[in-house]
Amino acid sequence: MKEDQRYITCDDALRLNRSQVRENYREYVNSNFVSMLSMLQFDKLFVKAKGVSVWDSDGNEYLDFLGGYGALNLGHNPDEIYEAIEKVKDLPNILQAAVNDFPGALAYDLALVTPGDLKRSFFCNSGAEAVEGALKLAKIASGKHKIVYCKNSFHGKSAGALSVTGREKYQKYFKPLVPDTIQVEYGDANELEDALKGKDVAAFIVEPIQGEGGVIVPHDGYLKEVRELTTKYDAYLIFDEVQTGFGRTGKMFACQHENVVPDIMCLAKSLGGGVMPIGAYIAKDEVWKKGYGTMDRCLLHTSTFGGNTLACAAGITAIKLILDKNLPEAAREKGEYFLSRLKKLKEKHKLIKDVRGKGLMIGVEFNQPEGGLLDKLSGGAVSKLSNEYLGSLVAGELQNKHHIITAYTLNNPNVIRFEPPLIVTKEQIDRVVDALDEIMTRSGSLLGMTLSSAKTVLGSFFNR
Repeated sequence: MKEDQRYITCDDALRLNRSQVRENYREYVNSNFVSMLSMLQFDKLFVKAKGVSVWDSDGNEYLDFLGGYGALNLGHNPDEIYEAIEKVKDLPNILQAAVNDFPGALAYDLALVTPGDLKRSFFCNSGAEAVEGALKLAKIASGKHKIVYCKNSFHGKSAGALSVTGREKYQKYFKPLVPDTIQVEYGDANELEDALKGKDVAAFIVEPIQGEGGVIVPHDGYLKEVRELTTKYDAYLIFDEVQTGFGRTGKMFACQHENVVPDIMCLAKSLGGGVMPIGAYIAKDEVWKKGYGTMDRCLLHTSTFGGNTLACAAGITAIKLILDKNLPEAAREKGEYFLSRLKKLKEKHKLIKDVRGKGLMIGVEFNQPEGGLLDKLSGGAVSKLSNEYLGSLVAGELQNKHHIITAYTLNNPNVIRFEPPLIVTKEQIDRVVDALDEIMTRSGSLLGMTLSSAKTVLGSFFNR
């Protein structure tokens, strides 16, 4: 340790002010991320969270309609999750040379709550890890190596998951990635069939609704089509329900809207109750046995922290709460209300290009404004901002002027997502819609929207 410095303790960290927090993150974590947040005035210091609300260090309350990208279906800091963790705090948390009762119990519950005959669970720490495990299971069980995935998809940023994530921006710096991957159009069953015809594909991995792609809902029947095709051509079907799972779309799992059962399903986010990091895949019994059903193969894929007692206790409790509170039905009802109000807003404001979603997984896409004279003065900055950050600019207006937190989708920056906790009220939904209405009414035009939203960013641009 450097002689003139001392460690920051947990107590010290609780006392850091906004400037100190920002500086530590800038120097020791990610400086450009801090700059990005600062540019849009997103770098608030939040000090308290409960339910749908968070509070900053100045005492301002914000509605969280980002919801941890789907990780906060139960809201911030649910008491019941902490009570469950308290109950198991004296048990061994990580004890690999033994069979732990909590991962077995959570796997049992997942087998009950997931569709069809999904049965065998593997526990890890994140959605990307769940995808990695699912891809490996498909390969070892099938004896094949090709994986088909969709354009505009998002499955994670670790090497295997990134290899089946359909955006070049995230892939290009890390090539060569895992080989033998084939990209097809989302929603195009004919293109998928062409990729599968050789019967040399291990699996097709797909999101029932593309989240980071801009909240893209496929046409009715698409999931049934891909189930039929993967079965016909002897490929496994992997549904990535990391973001859509646990009630988010109005069903416990999004694939249940079409009553389709995959061979493997990836889970994470709200499985941890908004408190503990936990991911999982769950597979049909025969698939798992083909892959790992022998003594010499049963430990070919493991995770040190996967299935730890604290995380599994949170998972068991999260499932119970989601079912007891009937949150899938709440998401369906409130989602229909939210979508209907947003669609009326679309009729009123030309800036809104599209409103889409299912349950409380909703995307609002914006039209592209022209920069005009200001574009010339800024050397093209306005067009660049609108092309890459329009969703952020609108999100900035919502956060800074109306204390509503949301964000753009990673693969389509012109879409802002609304994924509030499933315990959200209609009154809170009304507040968000009214805020959007006020922003667009005040701006008066497409260009006005850009100028109003970009004011802070442009000031930073000219002063750098």
